[in-house]
Amino acid sequence: MTGPDAAALGDPVPLLADLIRRPSVTPTDAGALDVLQDALSRLGFVCHRLPFSEPGTPEVDNLYARFGTDGPNLCFAGHTDVVPVGDPADWTHDPFGAEIADDRMYGRGAVDMKGAIAAFVAGFARVVAEGGPFKGSVSFLITGDEEGPAVNGTIKVLHWLAERGERLDACIVGEPTNPAEMGEMIKIGRRGSYNGRLKAFGVQGHVAYPDQADNPVHRMIRLLDALVSPPLDQGTEHFQPSGLQVTTVDVGNPTTNLIPATVSAGFNVRFNDLWSGRSLDEALRRRLDACGSRYELTASVSGESFLTAPGPLSDALVSAIERVCGAPPELSTSGGTSDARFIKDHCPVIECGLVNEMAHKVDENVRLDDLDRLTQIYALVLRDHLAGR
Repeated sequence: MTGPDAAALGDPVPLLADLIRRPSVTPTDAGALDVLQDALSRLGFVCHRLPFSEPGTPEVDNLYARFGTDGPNLCFAGHTDVVPVGDPADWTHDPFGAEIADDRMYGRGAVDMKGAIAAFVAGFARVVAEGGPFKGSVSFLITGDEEGPAVNGTIKVLHWLAERGERLDACIVGEPTNPAEMGEMIKIGRRGSYNGRLKAFGVQGHVAYPDQADNPVHRMIRLLDALVSPPLDQGTEHFQPSGLQVTTVDVGNPTTNLIPATVSAGFNVRFNDLWSGRSLDEALRRRLDACGSRYELTASVSGESFLTAPGPLSDALVSAIERVCGAPPELSTSGGTSDARFIKDHCPVIECGLVNEMAHKVDENVRLDDLDRLTQIYALVLRDHLAGR
């Protein structure tokens, strides 16, 4: 770690540009982790590259880096992988060019979430440039598998840390969390996600002779109505009501005069902390059983609901955001899932990042002043952490 390195890395723009220029579409790394590892090594981090794979899935490269050996260990978690760009011709700017126009940097991953990674590195570099002494540790847990199956990334790095006896005491995930303006919102929890596939059975027959058939579509309508009414709950102190949304109904009937034998439907439930995946599944099956129709339900839970109750970590972020942006953020549990769903089993975890508006869109971009504000926020939190406050 040198003074010049810390001063140079205190600007997040060059690092973000280097990261964007690596087309790291899941599960390809394309050198993105090399860029990050080089920056962290220059700042004194001890880095570990952690490739993981399992049968039927592509190998994914991951990075764990740590500065310091003492506790507490404040971790920044994120991902360098990005979603595909779609048709590059739809983009005004090269999706991997990191072009700057009108005080914005354009490129896939600018918001989700290479921008936050660059901001946290820059925030740490600014604190280092101020000098020490430093108490505690800072670490980075960066995966290349968040936008994909998420089986060879964060969850396996956490297992690797546990086997080494290494502990995370608190974690900030750099997912974009603000709806429209910097400083509006941080995420102190997430709803769980339950995916169901429902199949109803009947008897095939001619539409002109319904008495000789049993229409499963009619049965499916009653089954789906039982799932959505009455509402699952009214919400809790920190969570909105759980919501069930039917995503598809499939018959596959090519004719107009045939009553089908079966019909299937898909649905998703984003559930709050009143439920676990298991208790929700049991409740949904009770509703379906009460309809008296034969059905099959297969289900999977991609993440349980969780809440990091307001405390030291949220207090530090709220204070920093208020100092930089002029007002405290909303403490929210809205939105989809993230790798925080794995980290919450190891330590308190809160998500705090950029504005979400352009994530995954054509011409994804980040405002340079937003990038600087996030860097300032992270630097304030790191300064307090490393000072032992």
